[in-house]
Amino acid sequence: MAKSILITGCSSGIGLHCAHALADRGWQVLATCRKPEDAERLRSEGLTCGVLDYADTESIKAGLEWALEQAGGRLDALFNNGAWGVPAAVEDLPTDALRANFEANFFGWHELTRQVIPIMRKQGHGRIVQNSSILGFVTYKWRASYVATKHALEGYTDTLRLELGPTDIHVSLIEPGPVTSKIRINSREHFERWVDWENSALRNMYEKSLIPRLYKNKDKKDPFEMGPEAVATKLIHAIESTRPKPRYYVTKPTYFMGMLKRMLPTRALDWIILKG
Repeated sequence: MAKSILITGCSSGIGLHCAHALADRGWQVLATCRKPEDAERLRSEGLTCGVLDYADTESIKAGLEWALEQAGGRLDALFNNGAWGVPAAVEDLPTDALRANFEANFFGWHELTRQVIPIMRKQGHGRIVQNSSILGFVTYKWRASYVATKHALEGYTDTLRLELGPTDIHVSLIEPGPVTSKIRINSREHFERWVDWENSALRNMYEKSLIPRLYKNKDKKDPFEMGPEAVATKLIHAIESTRPKPRYYVTKPTYFMGMLKRMLPTRALDWIILKG
């Protein structure tokens, strides 16, 4: 029988590409999206797709039950993916916005992972792969909400890896730098909902820096940006290798910042990040 993998956040970008790439390799891919209309679109593309919303506990439970039904009760791998951010200065970030971001980017991942572990324990094996970010170990201005969720995810995953060390359940992090996706476009609705930038003490900075990046430079790629296939390559190793790595860097900026993080004092690293 083909090995099965549950992938979340498959409506576009990394999740969508990985779902297709693994299906092409013979995996039984159980793709999920937050919105039913996106799930229907993926089914029209030939994928087996259900609905799973990290911000809804019942949706998580139902989504996993659907996946297990499709796979005959077995789940060989889980790829936690799909996240959004609230671009804003820390002082302009409402606490409720941060709570909502953690619900979708962290607490929902925890809820799903907790439900998957007993299944993998019972079958005696499994792979859990978390799609983190370069912002899981360094930071950047205007990204406090997203950075906080990814830093939390990194510590959480490191702990989980140690606790599952005596088992045959392997845990890995993927840490992409700039990868082509819709995260910038998807951030707009959260920015518009939560951030009162027009009354901010930093209004000029929003107008000069953040807003052009969110709205005007929609077709401009980031330096060293790679396509989602770069993540798929790392995911394949994490779920198929006999010795999966704890961490997988993706893109040159991730390798570069990982090196600087190990070598430089904090203030020196801050200076480099602020210089862009």
